[in-house]
This record gives sequence, structure tokens and C-alpha cells, in this order.
Amino acid sequence: MSSKPNSPSRRDFLRQSLVAVPAVSLLGTSAIAQTQSGTAAAPAAASGASYTPRYFTAPEWEFLQAAVERLIPPNDDGPSAVEAGVPEFLDRQMDAAYGHGSLWYMQGPFVPDAPATLGYQLRYTPREFYRKGIAAIDDWCKKQHNNAFAALPPDQRDAILHQLEKGEIKLDDVPATTFFSQLLTNTKEGYFADPMYGGNKQMAAWKMIGFPGARADFADWVEQPGKVYPFGPVSIEGAKS
Repeated sequence: MSSKPNSPSRRDFLRQSLVAVPAVSLLGTSAIAQTQSGTAAAPAAASGASYTPRYFTAPEWEFLQAAVERLIPPNDDGPSAVEAGVPEFLDRQMDAAYGHGSLWYMQGPFVPDAPATLGYQLRYTPREFYRKGIAAIDDWCKKQHNNAFAALPPDQRDAILHQLEKGEIKLDDVPATTFFSQLLTNTKEGYFADPMYGGNKQMAAWKMIGFPGARADFADWVEQPGKVYPFGPVSIEGAKS
């Protein structure tokens, strides 16, 4: 989570995290892939500060912006998660099939302590999970630091995120490591998804990693490892950088 302007760590981290992700996931993401007719996230019509969340409350919205900004901070490589519209992406997904867990098996038994290799094992849909998790983290922060997460300075937010990642914070009803993993995964999805879903504003994340987007003529470059792709990305809706 380095924010040093000239450090390649953020670019390298994001590149490495996408090694096993097929191009279709960058265009649609695993969350978006679960949308279905009538429940898909609405197309992005607003951007940045002008967006009004539909699902998240004001305190939840402040938490999301403060958290994802530390997971992917701004530097010379590219925009931060907030600048790229990740909170908007997350909010839109909460009203989509993904947020409602519509395509998940949501019957018991539930085994919260099961190994991560067995997948998601909680009784909550993603929208319920975010609501409970954010409330639990803010409650913990108020008890430990006398302030909600979003009101804490960046270094404290970083430390808390690391504690969540390592499971060093005990949250009521919500496993800390599972919440952190879900937040980080969805943040990366929103950062790299097609702009029509609310994130990756101006396709800045795609430009940062040299991804061509929905261009139909990229096949000729697949067998040219190490060669810089000379054309900018194209979105599913046809927008060009």
C-alpha cells in the first residue's frame, strides 16, 4: 500500500495480482460476471464527487472512500481508487445480482472458520456483509481511537487495514480477514473493470498497465511479449482513451 510517488510498488502489485486473471474479467470482473437480466448494475452516468450512493449510508460511504484510498493510493503511475471511481463501482454492485448474492448458494450449514480454499462460508450476502463489516470496524475504531475509521489519519488507517488483513482485530459476527479480502478483491475489480460499471474512470487503470480493453484487433500483439502496445484502450461502449 505504498504511496511513494516514484515507487513502482503499486504498479507491480497490481500487475502481479492480475497475472491469472483473464481479459474478460478485466472487462467484466468476477462481481460483474454475476449480474443477470434485470439485476445488472446501472450504467455509470455520474462520476467522482457528483455521484450519490444508492445503497451505502453516509458513514458507510465515508468508510469506503477512506479505505480504498489507502488500498490503492495516488501516485505518478495512475489514479487512486477513489479517483478511479471504485466507491461508485462498489455501490452499484450492491444493487446488482452480486450484491444480493442472487447466483450464490446461500443455504446452511455456514462454517465461518472454514479454510479460505473452500470459498465464501458466511450467511450474509455481499451487501449485508459490507453493512455489518463497516459498522463493526467503525465501532472498533471508536473504542480504540475515539473516532470512526474515516476520521483517522492515513497512517492509522493503514495500520488498521494491516491488522484486519492479519486477523489481529476481533469483529462481532464478521471475520476480519474475510472482510479485508473481500474489500481488496472488490477494490481491484472496480479499479480495472470496464468504465460502464462505474470504476476505471477514463480507462486510466487500463492505460497504466497497457491493457487494450475491448479492442478487437489485440490478438496480433499477444505473441509479442515485452513490446509496448502502441494504441490506447477502448471500452465496451466504444469510448477511446
